[in-house]
Amino acid sequence: MSLASSWRTRKQRLSLKGEICPHCREKLFPPRDICPYCGGPAKTEFAFSGKGAVYSYTTMHTAPQGFEQQTPYIAALIKMTEGPLVTAQLTDVTAEDVYIGMPVEMVTRRISEEGEDGLINYSFKFRPVLANSMQQAAAR
Repeated sequence: MSLASSWRTRKQRLSLKGEICPHCREKLFPPRDICPYCGGPAKTEFAFSGKGAVYSYTTMHTAPQGFEQQTPYIAALIKMTEGPLVTAQLTDVTAEDVYIGMPVEMVTRRISEEGEDGLINYSFKFRPVLANSMQQAAAR
């Protein structure tokens, strides 16, 4: 990822910023110029909660270029609480402990680095919701 691309996409990668269509109210991630549901312009920023559940997942044993040293890792489709499906890596969990419907939350983690003196890229990943987080949320 280039420095320009990293800077341009930082809101989506670091804080799950998407858009909400002002016409049909669908929440979109990643942001788009045109709403895929109604065809209207979608320029209103929307901050996703970072909460969701595992919709589907797989373990990657053969990775794309630049991610070879991370294998094996778990790639998942996350159904966000607000609706959209997001593709992301799972972290802080073993493949044996992942299950469909598992509650997860977004965390910011390093995803790659470009050599010893190059750009370090951070993005969102998802981890299982910790029991204490669930209890604290229920108490509110």
